[in-house]
Amino acid sequence: MAHLALHYKESPEKLSVENIEDYLYHCQKLHKTPSESFFKHTIYGLRATYKVMGMEVKRFALPQIKRDLKLPIVLNQEEVRRLLNAPKYLKHRLIIGVLYGCGLRSYELCNLKLSDLDFDRKTVFIPKKKGKVDRYVPLSDHLVRGLKKYVRTENPQVYLFNSQVSKDGNTRGLTTNGIRWIIKENRSKIGSSKKVTAHTLRHTFATHLLEYGVDIVSLKELLGHAHIEMTLTYLHVANLPSSSKFSPLDRLYQ
Repeated sequence: MAHLALHYKESPEKLSVENIEDYLYHCQKLHKTPSESFFKHTIYGLRATYKVMGMEVKRFALPQIKRDLKLPIVLNQEEVRRLLNAPKYLKHRLIIGVLYGCGLRSYELCNLKLSDLDFDRKTVFIPKKKGKVDRYVPLSDHLVRGLKKYVRTENPQVYLFNSQVSKDGNTRGLTTNGIRWIIKENRSKIGSSKKVTAHTLRHTFATHLLEYGVDIVSLKELLGHAHIEMTLTYLHVANLPSSSKFSPLDRLYQ
């Protein structure tokens, strides 16, 4: 509300509905890539304030926000095994393995440097970017063995995974297009009709960890989420013992 008052140099309760709508439009257009979450929280704050003030007309005149109820696509364990075994080259298997085994975003994998890996402590350091926070994620024993072999044979110098093309001769990290191509080349080999992307592997990482018993707060830290609301989505996807979900057909003939 303070931003709104400063914008118009007037107390919010004196502003018209048109003023409010103009301000919300201004919020959306403020940056080239406006933050959807900032826009949503602005509306939530305005609604709450006008409710407290008893100004229900203005509260309900604000734009409605449609909630995104679309749940993420998640692979099962056998599909992950098939995808990990599908690539011909070790490097490609490791790229898929790190996406799933560490739950990284595509750009995080592209920016991953050799110095970010600690084979002795079995951790990967993910530096913060775009307002997110630094975090460490565990490194699987399977990945440690594979990555050590890869480093010995490929001898990367700066980035863990280099791009195949470097026009100026400088070492550059893997690109998101490179990751997309690797997954596209191998997803047809797993025998599934599910749409598989790099982010599918991140969703699968989160869901499988919940199913293995990792608590939601720890999962939030592993994923690098700024808000736990983002992490709670996976509770709707995971098959948790405590939720006692089952088909009625399983009980019909007992």
